Amino acid sequence: MSPNVPLKQKAIVFYENGGPLTYESIDVPKPKPDEILIHIKYSGVCHTDLHAWKGDWPLPVKLDPYLVGGHEGAGVVVGMGNNVKGWKLGDYAGIKWLNGSCMNCEECELSNESNCPEADLSGYTHDGSFQQYATGLAVQAAHIPKPKEGTEWFGNDQAYLAEVSPILCAGVTVYKALKSSEAKPGQFVAISGAAGGLGSLAVQYAKAMGLVVVGIDGGEGKEELFKKVGGDIFIDFTKEKDVPKKILEVTGGGAHAVINVAVSEFAINQSTQYVRSNGTVVLVGLPANAYCKSNVFDQVVKSYKIVGSYVGNRADTRQALDFFARGLVRSPIKIIGLSELPKVYDEMENGKILGRYVVDTRH
Repeated sequence: MSPNVPLKQKAIVFYENGGPLTYESIDVPKPKPDEILIHIKYSGVCHTDLHAWKGDWPLPVKLDPYLVGGHEGAGVVVGMGNNVKGWKLGDYAGIKWLNGSCMNCEECELSNESNCPEADLSGYTHDGSFQQYATGLAVQAAHIPKPKEGTEWFGNDQAYLAEVSPILCAGVTVYKALKSSEAKPGQFVAISGAAGGLGSLAVQYAKAMGLVVVGIDGGEGKEELFKKVGGDIFIDFTKEKDVPKKILEVTGGGAHAVINVAVSEFAINQSTQYVRSNGTVVLVGLPANAYCKSNVFDQVVKSYKIVGSYVGNRADTRQALDFFARGLVRSPIKIIGLSELPKVYDEMENGKILGRYVVDTRH
């Protein structure tokens, strides 16, 4: 352990689903033999954190005695267990949604660790990154490359860690979704929720992969952000009367792939109407108690696929971080203090998020 690690730290915790989100002092966790301890500098805020707080997903939430949310934590390794290999003090490391898995089941053997039946989830079954120090299983924690000489981050590690934090979940998730879509360079990809935290990153990964991006979103500032991050065609669902018809028109027959990151059952069902024949609808956003409905005749005749895409594995994480380190993807972030986090939950509930909030754990 680094000699500077304190016994107490600041965190945002809650003791029951939907209960008060309180800023208080708690113990600094001790890493187990196979864990590392990360001094969290910044943490992105994800819509999943809202579901963890509400407890409206069919997954058990740790509430003993409380839960610390968050799963996009970027920081520095300050401690490790005796069995840890491949890490050293001072390394940059990230807390991901997948904190740990058994590494022995069929899914883990196939590199589908996120589908492990014993998966340990940051900010859900394992105290997450809305605290100043957090633990993570060493084999699953993200190795964050340090800023390269010649990049704008070189010499400004604080800014680098702030901007890289959303890549640890949002970036990896949308990158994996794009891979799952099997869309090829030059083809159309439609992104539902294109100006949100995940969507604004999905647009950039899609452009870096050579795709033509159609963004669907609505509200003040959404089109401006979409264009700023490189999107091609924006469709405002608050103004367009028939979104599927418009997409079929601008793409000349439908999108080859649709990435659904919007937390909307209506948007998900609508996406099956504008996907191209032999295309792929990818489900990413998780509105509570929602269903994806597809017209069987249309799906058979058009031969399109509907696939679910969860968070990426270790290789997906490394690749997604490499896109960022090379400057191909940037995180449109707004930094706030950790103590201000509860107001972000209100904005998420009311659909007012533009880009991605990142909390600075020092405040």
